[in-house]
Amino acid sequence: MPILSSWFSEFGKTFYKCFIKDNRYNMLLDGIGVTIKVSLLAVLIGIIIGLLIALCNLSKSKFLKAIGKVYTDVIRGTPSVTQLMIIYFVVFASVNWPKWTIAAIAFGINSGAYVSEIIRAGILSIDKGQTEAGRSLGLSSFQTMSRIVVPQAVKNIFPALCNEFIVLIKETAIVGYVGLVDIQKAGDFIKSVTYEAFMPLIGTAIIYFVIIKFLTILLGRIEKALRKSDVR
Repeated sequence: MPILSSWFSEFGKTFYKCFIKDNRYNMLLDGIGVTIKVSLLAVLIGIIIGLLIALCNLSKSKFLKAIGKVYTDVIRGTPSVTQLMIIYFVVFASVNWPKWTIAAIAFGINSGAYVSEIIRAGILSIDKGQTEAGRSLGLSSFQTMSRIVVPQAVKNIFPALCNEFIVLIKETAIVGYVGLVDIQKAGDFIKSVTYEAFMPLIGTAIIYFVIIKFLTILLGRIEKALRKSDVR
C-alpha cells in the first residue's frame, strides 16, 4: 500500500506539473482546435480535388488521363511532410495567409490523390446500365454522372472516405514542421518545459484516440442512415 500510495502521489504531481501548472492544458486545447480546423478544410479540399482527378482518370481524353496519372503518381510517390514543406516554404512563401490554411491546402492536395482512387473505384462499381438509362432519358453525360452515378457511388465509398478522414487527422501531427502548434506540438512544448516525456506523450495519444473514436461512432451512424434508403 505505501508503494501504491507513493505512485499515486508522484502521478498527481507529474500530472499537475504537465497540465495544470501555468495553465498548460490551454496549449492542448488550442492544439485540438488547430488539428480540427486543418483536418476539416483538408478533407473538403481533398474531396473536391479527388473528384476532379477521378473524372480525369475516367475521361476518354488522353490529356486529362495524363494529368490525373501524373498527379496521383507524384503525390503518392513523395512523403507528405516533404509536400507540406514545399507548399509552405516554396509555393506559398510570399503569400500572407494563416499558417493553418496553407497546411490544410497541403494536406488537401495530398489527400486528393488517395480520394481520387476511392471515387474512381466507387464510380466504376456502379452498373453501366445506370448510365445508359440516364442517357436514354435525355440526360447529358454530366447530368447522368452528377444525378445518377455519383449519388449511388457515394454510398459505396463513404466508409473509405471516412477512413481517409481519420488517417488525415493523424497525419496532421506533422504540422509542427511549419510552426503550427497542434496537439502533437503542444505535447512537445510541454515535454520540453517540464522535462517529462511520459505524461505529455500519453496525454496527446489519449486526445487523438478520443477524437478519432468520437468520429468513428459519428460517421458510423451517418453511414447507417445512408444505408437505410438502400433497396435490399
